[in-house]
Amino acid sequence: MLPSSSSTRASPGHLHARKWRGRIGMSLVAALSVLAGMTDAIGFMASGDFVSFMSGNTTRLAVAISDGNLGLTLRLLILVATFVVGNALGIVISRLGGRRALPLLLCIATLLCGAAAWPYDEQLPALLAAIIAMGMLNAAVEEVNGLPVGLTYVTGALSRFGRGLGRWMLGERRNGWRVQLIPWTGMFAGAVLGAVLEHHLGLKALFASGLLAAALGGLSLSIPRRWQLGYMPR
Repeated sequence: MLPSSSSTRASPGHLHARKWRGRIGMSLVAALSVLAGMTDAIGFMASGDFVSFMSGNTTRLAVAISDGNLGLTLRLLILVATFVVGNALGIVISRLGGRRALPLLLCIATLLCGAAAWPYDEQLPALLAAIIAMGMLNAAVEEVNGLPVGLTYVTGALSRFGRGLGRWMLGERRNGWRVQLIPWTGMFAGAVLGAVLEHHLGLKALFASGLLAAALGGLSLSIPRRWQLGYMPR
């Protein structure tokens, strides 16, 4: 259950709209998390590098530095910096697109399809395109009914779920902690799907990610404009 304002002044119609805004928002979060998990699994299996899991790349970076592996250190520094750039571009494109999900998701779809179509053996440019896309994805939904959500990382979601579980065990009844499993479940399911696709298609499996991003962009047109404004970063 999502958190909700318990104001007695809220009309039944307002509460009903808020409930459906939360349901639609979390459904979008689940679908976008599937996209993130799929893309990360494809990128990892094809290259050995994480596409959206920058905690993992940061740990690998520290180990590479301690081992004196300059080549791997430089590569991982580029990957982490590219993810930051992707997040920044996501905000810029979101603002330029009037804080609508469609332009952002179409840009993400273009990058992923471009990465899948990369014709050369050197995979780094394709990997960087996918990382930029995953950084941008975080601008698609930032919160739902005041509840912060992450799309390309689930450590925070599991942490919030665990803390909520602890409060529930102590007898506290708060809303919002159970739904933190939604992005985790979506990412897990997407990663399984991505792994299967990569086994058969290699890096070209990113075409599936691109098509999913475009499809979600099309579906976002059915979401009321004022709801999208509440989901996306300000």
